[in-house]
Amino acid sequence: MSIEHTEWLTADVSTVNNQSPQERLVRVQSGDNAVSVLTRLGFTRTDAHYIVNAAKSSYKLKNINIGNAFKRIDSNSGTDVFYNIDAKKQLYLHQNSGESNWQSKIQKRQILTRHRLATGAIHGSLFASAEKAGMDQRTTMNLVEIFAWDIDFARDIRSGDSFRVVYEERFDDEGNMLESSIFAAEFVNQGKKFESVRYLNAKGKVDYYTPDGKGMQKTYLKAPVKFSRISSRFRTKRKHPILGYTRAHRGVDYAAPSGTPIHALGNGRIKFKGWKSGYGRFILIQHNTREHSTAYAHMRSFARGIKKGTYVKQGQVIGYVGMSGLATGPHLHFEFRSRGRAVNPLTVKLKHPSAPVPKSEMAHFRQQTAPLMGMLKDATHDQSWG
Repeated sequence: MSIEHTEWLTADVSTVNNQSPQERLVRVQSGDNAVSVLTRLGFTRTDAHYIVNAAKSSYKLKNINIGNAFKRIDSNSGTDVFYNIDAKKQLYLHQNSGESNWQSKIQKRQILTRHRLATGAIHGSLFASAEKAGMDQRTTMNLVEIFAWDIDFARDIRSGDSFRVVYEERFDDEGNMLESSIFAAEFVNQGKKFESVRYLNAKGKVDYYTPDGKGMQKTYLKAPVKFSRISSRFRTKRKHPILGYTRAHRGVDYAAPSGTPIHALGNGRIKFKGWKSGYGRFILIQHNTREHSTAYAHMRSFARGIKKGTYVKQGQVIGYVGMSGLATGPHLHFEFRSRGRAVNPLTVKLKHPSAPVPKSEMAHFRQQTAPLMGMLKDATHDQSWG
């Protein structure tokens, strides 16, 4: 992306000059001041002091941060100096060729938008397969979150599963990714196809729906921990690894590194938070349906702000994987309870679709999403366009 940015910048300046500009970039290091950075860009100390003084009417260059970039561009028309103040703003200084004065101003940083289409199949991990298809980790996480109500990415993924994604990436003028937004996606899991498309509704809210306008979000997530593995399943009889005798295992154990975030399976209120004998650090959530509750045990710690009576939203981090209580290694012991009785979280039928697109908006929905689904269905290989 940095090459694309350089080409864009060169084309922008060469519309006025027939000679390509020379560009240099340095970053602020520990112990630097503006003068020392400008001298590394090739200015004399006298010129560097002059530039710092010229900038004062717009921005005081004593306020420079480690890691921020200074850029110098020399062309037939003169010299440009840029200092990136933050993600959105930069200081711009210009000196006309043959003159000594500098003009300065604050301006918006240039944003490069890149639209992409990625296709791939699962061989190994999801992240490795997505990276091979050209997807950034941020885009892959977005894909996981879109299908989190339909696919348990800890246990459902199989070799040969496939995906297609139409998405947009936005980069700053240094090539750093600012954000990634998925427009449409398809995931084939064990032969079953799932599709989703992004829709901006009449109120300006963005959400994801199936191509026929049904909400992707369900009452409960498929799993409370992302990218873990199931180390022990729901059983009526299991020999306890510490106690040594056989008793029922009324939940599912998700093995994951200590400190892995644990997410609330659905909206609800914290009914219990604290130490509970062999469960160790334990949370019980009473969900909005009143019929269902979920339990989370062996936590290393609780998330900040979580206490009894707190209302939590689906997907909110409530704690972190650990091995408190009777546990031989870091994992989450998770229980799903229906009317107080533990049921198998992996087999219970819980899908309750969220609100569909209102009938009054369906024509607008189809108009907005049809081109995106068309791009998705026509995809045969990875593509990108500006």
